Amino acid sequence: MREWIAGLGSALLPQVCVLCHAASGDELLCRACASELPIAAAGCPRCAATSGGSSLCGACLSDPPFYDATHAAFDYRFPVDALIQALKYGGQLTLASLFAQALRERIGASAGVNLIVPLPLHPRRLAERGFNQAAEIAKPLARKLAKSLDVRLGQRIRDTAAQTGLPWRGRTSNVRHAFTCERSLGGLNIAVVDDVMTTGATLNEFARALKDAGAGRVENWVVARTTRDV
Repeated sequence: MREWIAGLGSALLPQVCVLCHAASGDELLCRACASELPIAAAGCPRCAATSGGSSLCGACLSDPPFYDATHAAFDYRFPVDALIQALKYGGQLTLASLFAQALRERIGASAGVNLIVPLPLHPRRLAERGFNQAAEIAKPLARKLAKSLDVRLGQRIRDTAAQTGLPWRGRTSNVRHAFTCERSLGGLNIAVVDDVMTTGATLNEFARALKDAGAGRVENWVVARTTRDV
């Protein structure tokens, strides 16, 4: 019945592309805009930085992060950047399912994790925005992969300045000790979902908290990875 109602709604209210507003059937993007999405190339398997190959980059070799792997669906550039901003700041929550599907295709159906967790927001930031964009992406992704989801695992205990306004070197100190996890994780393999990864400082600090709580492995599953300083 739900599928029939959804189909009837699509017939009565044709979908238009969220980018160019052309007819897109029952999809959020028309075929032309979907073909322009910047699929992330293979990079460093640990941080997903473009390194000219699929081997570990110099930064991960010299100073290994607490997380063990990173999977990114897209490069953070147009039109993906506009779509992420529309979700994050425009409240277009329907885009979360599009991002979840892109991550599912990137990761594959046999993802070897026990638990999916969204990167936490500080309570004040959550109250201001009204939702956690990482959680909105993680929910449909967990359903697609048939994996357990815990949207409350870990807390952001420091309300830090926005990372986007800081130089790269200042981002690590800005988020230091920003997270805690009070649950014993007992060797679980955990995937942390977020929208954008730039330096990876925030995700690394959360991975530190998860490892301190006993996680055996932590992977980052991000919609987009920056390819330059932004």
